[in-house]
Amino acid sequence: MSETLLKNVQDMLNEEKFTRAMLNNYSIDRFKELDAVLDKAKKERVLNDIKNICDEHLSHSKNSIIAIYFSGMIALSQHTIDDAALVSLVGIFVDNHKWNIVKYLCERILEYGESKFALRTLGECYKNDNEEEKMFDTWRRLVKIDTDEADIAKMLAEHAEKQGDIEEAADYFKKALHRYINKQLFANVREIWVKLLEYHPEDTDFFLSVQSKAAKNISTDKAVSLLTDVYNSRRKHGDINTSIVVLKLILNYDERDAFARKEITECFKQKYARHSQLEEYIRISNLTQNWRNVHEAILDFEKHIAFDKGNFVYHRTWGVGRIAKVEGDDIVIDFSKKRAHSMSLKMAVDALQTLEKTHIWVLKATMSKEKLHEKIKNDPEWTLKTIIKSYDNFCDIKRIKSELVPSVLSLGEWASWSTKAHNILKDNPLFGVSSDNINVHTVRERSLSKEEKLYNEFKAEKKFFNRLSLIREYVHEIKNIEPDSEHFNEMTAFFAGYLKPNMPVNEHTVTSYLLLKDLAGSFDFLGPLIHLNFIAMFERIDNLSQLFQRLKDEKTKRDFLAQIKLFIPDWQDIYIKLFPYALIGSIIEELKEDGCENKIVAMIRGCFENYKENREAVVWFYRNYREDPLFAAAGLSDEKIIITLIRLLELTYREIDNHRDTSDNKKINKQVYSILFKENLLEDYIESAGRETIVRVYTLIEDVKDLDPADKLKLKNRILNKYPDFKFLGAVEKDTVSRTLIVTVAKYDEKQKQLERIMTEDIPANSKEIAFALSLGDLRENAEYKAAKEKQEILNSTVVKLKNEIERAQLFDPSTVNTSRVSFGTIVTLTNEASGKDEVYTIMGPWESDPVNKIISYLSPFGNSLMNKQRGEKFSFEINNEKVTYTVKEIAVANI
Repeated sequence: MSETLLKNVQDMLNEEKFTRAMLNNYSIDRFKELDAVLDKAKKERVLNDIKNICDEHLSHSKNSIIAIYFSGMIALSQHTIDDAALVSLVGIFVDNHKWNIVKYLCERILEYGESKFALRTLGECYKNDNEEEKMFDTWRRLVKIDTDEADIAKMLAEHAEKQGDIEEAADYFKKALHRYINKQLFANVREIWVKLLEYHPEDTDFFLSVQSKAAKNISTDKAVSLLTDVYNSRRKHGDINTSIVVLKLILNYDERDAFARKEITECFKQKYARHSQLEEYIRISNLTQNWRNVHEAILDFEKHIAFDKGNFVYHRTWGVGRIAKVEGDDIVIDFSKKRAHSMSLKMAVDALQTLEKTHIWVLKATMSKEKLHEKIKNDPEWTLKTIIKSYDNFCDIKRIKSELVPSVLSLGEWASWSTKAHNILKDNPLFGVSSDNINVHTVRERSLSKEEKLYNEFKAEKKFFNRLSLIREYVHEIKNIEPDSEHFNEMTAFFAGYLKPNMPVNEHTVTSYLLLKDLAGSFDFLGPLIHLNFIAMFERIDNLSQLFQRLKDEKTKRDFLAQIKLFIPDWQDIYIKLFPYALIGSIIEELKEDGCENKIVAMIRGCFENYKENREAVVWFYRNYREDPLFAAAGLSDEKIIITLIRLLELTYREIDNHRDTSDNKKINKQVYSILFKENLLEDYIESAGRETIVRVYTLIEDVKDLDPADKLKLKNRILNKYPDFKFLGAVEKDTVSRTLIVTVAKYDEKQKQLERIMTEDIPANSKEIAFALSLGDLRENAEYKAAKEKQEILNSTVVKLKNEIERAQLFDPSTVNTSRVSFGTIVTLTNEASGKDEVYTIMGPWESDPVNKIISYLSPFGNSLMNKQRGEKFSFEINNEKVTYTVKEIAVANI
């Protein structure tokens, strides 16, 4: 069948003579017949054979329409970049004004993806046929993929303008504007600039961004011309603040610009028209004198103009004050604890910080504490704007917290308030981030689009994998991303930078490759950014396991594994090698499907044998796979599993103490602890284990020095319930001197409240006492200051002690009390052998200790000597150099 088809194609080519002479015989139907041949060839899988025949034919008959069409369409279907054959074919029919065929050929080309040539040609066809709507639709597609096309973008804008769609017009004008700037065609730039100022005069951020691009691509002179247009527009609309910002930019480009200097003076006069010292401050700053550097003059003026009656200032010792009057060179300020303080204007400018009436420090000083608390608690958006603007519009969450806690909000209130604040900072379009630091927040005068907000966060973020998360969020949130999107192109260019030839292959290289390959599936214009192929990249990886561990993103790990399975022949062995770091269940399932059960069993056994290197895998297999037949096939006894988990517990405690991979070790430690103690694996095992096994297991538990004494005690009690005569190896009770502090729930709550009271009430009050004492002057004989500082030292040491003890505290579980031995939470009756009298003591902790009422701490010398004594047991204890012998008469449960 295929031989017949190939022969028919050869016959068609041989019959075709003098191509141009036969042009009039060609019609759309003729090309449809050729398409039918291609469809048949595709089914018979001989497309490559036909292409080879046609290419050979073109070597001596270059104008063969059939050969050009077949070769070009087959190449197009195979997604090759070279479309020269079809371009030349379309050109033949354009030259002969066969517009219907030209349209048909262009539409066929576009069936395989967008093409600049096909869209441009098709647009011309529709233009010649006066099919305006089709022409504009085609141009819209063209402008989307041809990021250099400016004229058509401008025509689309003008068309939308005529239709009354101003937003679409503005969008296309902006595209044209950027492209004309790239082409350095300033006349076109200026024409569109004026139009956009007419449509969106308030979009200052856009205009300031574009003028910066014009300054770089064209010249600073042209940028000044554009900024002058913006200034005239904002001044006309009465926007004095933006007008001043624009004039400052003009003066940055040309500090000798007389127009800008004159206009900024007029703007300052309008802005501060009611200021009592306006003319004087203009005079002493020499703002209108051309001999004075304009930037120094503006800085000088802005420093002075903030000083006027009724304005607020801040002094590092006296705090917030309000200017009472300004007379000549003298200024009088009312501070809260230093009224009517007089100083020279020059000293005030140097020593004081001027504050807006809305500054958070002013609000704290002027609003009642109750009213401010209510406002801040119930309106986090207002609070965030207020504090961020108070710090020159650059403020991080730590500084925000320091302003609010404990002076306005308690620690408890901050916890819920900060959650709302984080959501507002993330989602509210009026909040952005600094271009240098993603943790520093700003307030915008204009709402940011989601696209701008994510792009700004991407620029500010310095960590690679955080940037990866941001570009993925950007792609998910932003619809219709276009090839000329400067934001998207800059973000993808960052990752493309890791794919340069001869660069070492690390986690950043692999992640960038996988990301761009994934994105290219949706955005084919990203294809040229990928200069590597996976096999070549994989072969250059030095340490595969280490690299895989450094892939912090789960999607990247899965994509990497998928590529390995697709391209690497021995993928099964690589999956086995990587599983302990991947811990993805689908890996096991894929290995099972491929008949690798023996390899899985060996891997499970190897993970438990080498638990130090595979600690996460040990926990994963226990949690997710212990019921699977392959886990049983590994031959791991219950004792082996438990001993491995105990050793993991001890290992992670030790590495946490040594500050090694603290975060990962804490996570594993928490999981293992939960399995052994919270899920009662150890207790349940003890119920069925023999005495010798229990000895081995408990010996390992005893060696875990950081384990809570309460857990060891509970385990001991469970062992004693089963074997009352059980003798524990090592008479010295190490757990009684552990860093852990056993406490009752009631005392724990009491200490927490005490700490909160000191932090939220006592320390702020003490700070005010110190500030007041400082305001009294000479510290050498200042009794108030010395007393306040002594109190500060006491408060600070109390806080440190309380925090340490609360951190060490382990809440006591009354249900664990075992009266077979003296322990925490028991009442012990002792018989004094010398006097014959009974003495009753309650064993508690240092927080509950009350010697007068015979409640003693288990950490005290006498309490420690009592621990673990049994009924009828005798012991001696030295009191005041006198040895006293006691017999344990009774042990009972204390009422806690």
